[in-house]
Amino acid sequence: MTRVIDKDELPHSGNHYRFEGYLYGGANVSFFLSETPSGQGPELHTHPYAEVFVVQEGQLTFTVGEATIEARGGHIVVAPASVPHRFVNSGDGQARHVDIHTSGRMAGNRVDRGGSAPGSLARATGRR
Repeated sequence: MTRVIDKDELPHSGNHYRFEGYLYGGANVSFFLSETPSGQGPELHTHPYAEVFVVQEGQLTFTVGEATIEARGGHIVVAPASVPHRFVNSGDGQARHVDIHTSGRMAGNRVDRGGSAPGSLARATGRR
């Protein structure tokens, strides 16, 4: 069954809208529609699946494992499964991006600076 969902129907916190496929007919994908203010971004975290970031506007600086990646509108960044990653909006204005989780249900763990995973990312930040 085809379904059209208005983004305002999705669970959201500020400018981050969350779609989890298992809630919408069992689609095997999840994503965030995000507008991240300058200087902001999630803490270092991991997922048991790859995460794909489609940067639509603005500039994001990613840390993926040991690599630092500068991405701007039109770039796509792939964080492999189980590799610690994060990003920060390193531009002057808001960054618009789609953060695709290659799973129908989001899961993740925050990573402390020592490299261990102290707990669920959702529990710690409300964002997975």
